Amino acid sequence: MIVFDNADDLQAIKIAWPASSHGSILLTTRDFDVANNPVTQYLQIEPFNDIEGSMMLLKQIGFDPAVASNTEDATAITQALGGLPLALGQIGGFIAQRRLPLKDFLSVYERNAAKIDARKTVKDDYEYILSNVWDVSFRKLPENATKLLNMLVFFDPEGIDETIFLEGSKTDPEVDPDFEFIADEMDLCDAEQPLLQAALINKTTDKPLVTVHRLIQSAALLRLPAPERPSLIQLLSWGFPDTWSKDIGHQINAWEKCEKCLPHIKHLTKLSKKHDIQPNDVQQYAELLLRCSWYLYEREAYDVARSLVDTAVQTFKDKSTLSYTSAIDLAGLIDLDLCRPSLALKQFQEALEIRERQLGPDDPFIAFSLNNIALAYTEMGSLEEAYATHQKAIDIRLRTNSDRIGNSYSNMASLLLRLDRPDEAEEMLGRCPSLKDFTDETFLNTGNPRFSGDMVLLSRIRLKQGSVDNALRLASKALAFRQKLLGNRLKTCDSLYDVANILHIQGHSASAM
Repeated sequence: MIVFDNADDLQAIKIAWPASSHGSILLTTRDFDVANNPVTQYLQIEPFNDIEGSMMLLKQIGFDPAVASNTEDATAITQALGGLPLALGQIGGFIAQRRLPLKDFLSVYERNAAKIDARKTVKDDYEYILSNVWDVSFRKLPENATKLLNMLVFFDPEGIDETIFLEGSKTDPEVDPDFEFIADEMDLCDAEQPLLQAALINKTTDKPLVTVHRLIQSAALLRLPAPERPSLIQLLSWGFPDTWSKDIGHQINAWEKCEKCLPHIKHLTKLSKKHDIQPNDVQQYAELLLRCSWYLYEREAYDVARSLVDTAVQTFKDKSTLSYTSAIDLAGLIDLDLCRPSLALKQFQEALEIRERQLGPDDPFIAFSLNNIALAYTEMGSLEEAYATHQKAIDIRLRTNSDRIGNSYSNMASLLLRLDRPDEAEEMLGRCPSLKDFTDETFLNTGNPRFSGDMVLLSRIRLKQGSVDNALRLASKALAFRQKLLGNRLKTCDSLYDVANILHIQGHSASAM
């Protein structure tokens, strides 16, 4: 048997390859060209899973795997290192030599990763350590492959949809000329090929998802000069609608795109904070966080949405822009949903003041601000102020023929119901253009979940009118929509309460409970 270890030079392998057909040859390489030629059969080695990695680490440092805390700490380290055997071996030697407590290692590594990666902990002839294991591969990369790898550093490594590159690069403004290759399907594939060949990235065959090991990302980041750090803001903004140039309402049609981009925004914000990476365009970065926050708000992920929108508000340098106004509006809406209407009202009023200075009196966003202020008044119990403010919003939307008039009618109907005027509420709801000629039956037969809010409102109107059975049917349909669309969120809880309340009124207390 002949063993070629770390055989990444195809020409050298061809010279040294034996002519005899007898015996066996074992070859290890990170180059897929070598793995396919002259080798006749290859096996791609994957990183250790959590169990394998933690067992290897504990064995190397001599810790008992039967102790639950040891296994838990070793598993956390394995996950942080992506199960890479070289990393686990080097880190295990580092921990053992310095007698470090296992539970404290990750915090030490977080602060000193570059130094620890450069420590050789085993006295043998193996030349590679974490700080240099990919150096040769990096140096061989063509220009566009290097640019792509530098860009991938800032993406979540677990799954990068190529659509983000191909579609995101077509948004306005145009992509940086240095990265024009990502806008072309063939040029992008050409840039990926050397990375795939060197096993620096992987790619699924069933759909275009690229993955990259976390430690490769870290190594590439350390070699990336600050001025060359590419901005991903434009690419990731593709997934989220602009909420300050046009009052677009519900964004459900964009949710699929949002989901593709969301993990990468989380990764980017975490990386920026950890390495103090400053965006090239602060305004654009704040707007990206804002776009993402609106999506998370719609999905009722309030904690994450609030954290991101607060970061966006702090990041905006110009506090007079319409995008900043959208950010404080969103902060107010989150406060409103979390039963803090007084805080929400202050933010809505600030947003209205900025818009009145920037826009004309009949601009759709003035109506949007008035609508939000009316909602805050309603939750505060100031119903007459709410009515007058809603009416101002309706007047503007009617004068401008706004396609958002249905939103105003629906909100006014909700207020009329609260004023104990259910028949007027039903008539107002019926003015919504999207609900023209709708009946209880058409509501029940619709498959569009965007009508769930109006369905809830009509259910409550029917209950107030004494039509309990119809109220239950509508409330139950709305509940089914919300469970499917949102899962166990606040609006789903509202619908659960509505159904339970109606069941209780009907005398079905056991079912209500």
